[in-house]
Amino acid sequence: MVAVVSQENVAALVSRTGRELQRYRKGRRQVVGCIPYRFKIGEKTSLDVVSDELEVLVISSQKGKGMLFPKGGWELDESKKEAALRETMEEAGVRGIVGGKLGKWSFKSKTHDTFYEGYMFPLLVQEQLEFWPEQNVRQRIWMSVTEAREVCQHWWMKEALDRLVNRPSGQKQLGHYRDNKRVLGSMNCERDAKSASVNSVASLEGRAQLF
Repeated sequence: MVAVVSQENVAALVSRTGRELQRYRKGRRQVVGCIPYRFKIGEKTSLDVVSDELEVLVISSQKGKGMLFPKGGWELDESKKEAALRETMEEAGVRGIVGGKLGKWSFKSKTHDTFYEGYMFPLLVQEQLEFWPEQNVRQRIWMSVTEAREVCQHWWMKEALDRLVNRPSGQKQLGHYRDNKRVLGSMNCERDAKSASVNSVASLEGRAQLF
């Protein structure tokens, strides 16, 4: 689903700036992020490998080459999940349902002598905005899990992606998706069969009236 937001309303979708509310723990800046994902719509997919049926959304980096998942500072007036939702909307222009935490990682900045603690969450995308705060400075691309592993520039985000694909809850959710897909397909077949039967009866009645 792509949501159209008027350019006049984009002003209400503004990225937070400044670090007055930034959280730190033992000198390490606290950051949170999301892996936005969706299920592919198609028939030619493996029924055994979750990654074959997932697409994830990556964004371009503002400060260098490469791609990554949306992430940013966790601030004092919000929970981790609220921060993850906010950063994902600001940087990637999507909204959805945040799942359970994928994990926590400690890492050092590639460009500064700064240490961080990062938390990552999965986000099942339900809304994709046409306009969003950082649309002029970032690109967003849907791609396969395999492609995302190749282009993602952060090792800890790659680990988070692997956890998303391999976690039991992901397997369970995918199972529900497949079951629903089969049920809908069965319902459509029954509906088509009933429709064909009704049309056939109507045709026979019409012929009988002619005679």
